[in-house]
Amino acid sequence: MDVKEGSTAAGQTNSTAVAAWAGLFSWFRPPLPKPRLPQSEIDRLYPLQRWRVFEAAFIAYATFYLVRNNFAPVADSISRALQYDTVMIGKIGMATSLSYGIGKFVMGYFADRSDARKFVAVGLLLTALINFAFGSTTNYHAHLFLWTLNGFAQGMGYGPCTRGLSHWFSVSERGTIFGVWNISHNVGGGIIGTLAAACASRWGWPSAFYVPGAISVLCAVYLFLRMRDTPQALGLPPVEKYRNDFPPEEKETHEKELTTREILFKYIFPNRVLWVMAFANVFIYIARYAMVDWGPMYLARVKGASLKEGGFSTTVIEFAGAAGMLLMGWVSDRVGGLRGRVSLLCMLPLLFAFPAIQFVPKGMLWLDMLLFGVIGFFVYTPVLFWSDLVGFDDEEGCRNRLWICRDVRLCYRPKYPECGFGMDCEELWLESGALGGCCGDGHGDCAAWLSLECQASRVERIPSRSG
Repeated sequence: MDVKEGSTAAGQTNSTAVAAWAGLFSWFRPPLPKPRLPQSEIDRLYPLQRWRVFEAAFIAYATFYLVRNNFAPVADSISRALQYDTVMIGKIGMATSLSYGIGKFVMGYFADRSDARKFVAVGLLLTALINFAFGSTTNYHAHLFLWTLNGFAQGMGYGPCTRGLSHWFSVSERGTIFGVWNISHNVGGGIIGTLAAACASRWGWPSAFYVPGAISVLCAVYLFLRMRDTPQALGLPPVEKYRNDFPPEEKETHEKELTTREILFKYIFPNRVLWVMAFANVFIYIARYAMVDWGPMYLARVKGASLKEGGFSTTVIEFAGAAGMLLMGWVSDRVGGLRGRVSLLCMLPLLFAFPAIQFVPKGMLWLDMLLFGVIGFFVYTPVLFWSDLVGFDDEEGCRNRLWICRDVRLCYRPKYPECGFGMDCEELWLESGALGGCCGDGHGDCAAWLSLECQASRVERIPSRSG
């Protein structure tokens, strides 16, 4: 009798758990279309709602960077306070990168099948809670686990933003809209460099996670109220009909929901340019995150910079990157849209800027900052242009191509010295800039092959081949 009762109780528990999960997934489902509004209301509401979605997506992605890039500016402070060596710090960053790549792929899939408003708000709330937990513990393994979990939760940011933008802006305007929106990560990344360092200097390193976490909670509430999913959910027509701007050969199928098989076998696996782009971006991201992740610690330990000065270096990199993307976007339009070649040219200054930092004498921090700005100015241009080269032809196929390209490159960032590469912090950090210069063009001129042989104190680089 007891066995039967136990089995019944277990069955009821399982049924309750299944029902709870089903209810959760149902809550995330996109809202159903509403009856079409009168034309006068459509003309009045559409511009307002388009701005509303763009503003929410910009704020959302900038805020995700507040609770993602707040570790690097205070990594040296954490290292000194908790006796973490550089290998331990690097492992946290590496695990986060891997989990972020996985999270972007997994969460991207679910984001495309969820209400963007709910998905982005919940994602931001989760990563804020993880930040609170990270700041409240001093255990290394807890830090490693929490920041890895944070990387996975951060994957909930990109998908709903691109879903919202691609449903509210048509093909002919997506290049401009996505280009401006892409600056949001520079805004968030730039702000958090100074903010995290200032908080840690005044209240200790845990505040670098508490303060951005509190900001993110407020923004999550704001996004839940402000963000919108699709025009149809508000009784408005699809943006293609509203602007009479249909993708080529897709006038009848522009709102078709693609199956997983179609996404993989039509838009991802056979896309040769996509995989070349992903490979090229591996090296671009080595150069980028060598600066963002290790720059503040490098300046503190090698150049004698203060905590605030190290954090300010992140602000310099990110804001210079925003300026570079705007200017190089304008330049690429003036040279016939040759974005791949512009990207390659932007990598060349890195071959000189990274080694130059090594020769700047201690005490000339202004010159270090200037070189940081040069690197930031040029390294972000390929980050902007790869999405244009992959293509914005359609909504769902486009978003999944972008996730694949980002997932591949996020898994190969220089995360810790004295381990794996066998190089010290300064050597790895400086060499990574030249690596980025070897493979900067994601179209026809990028390196078709590049072999790395990492030994005790060197990285051997094989020249690129055209074609």
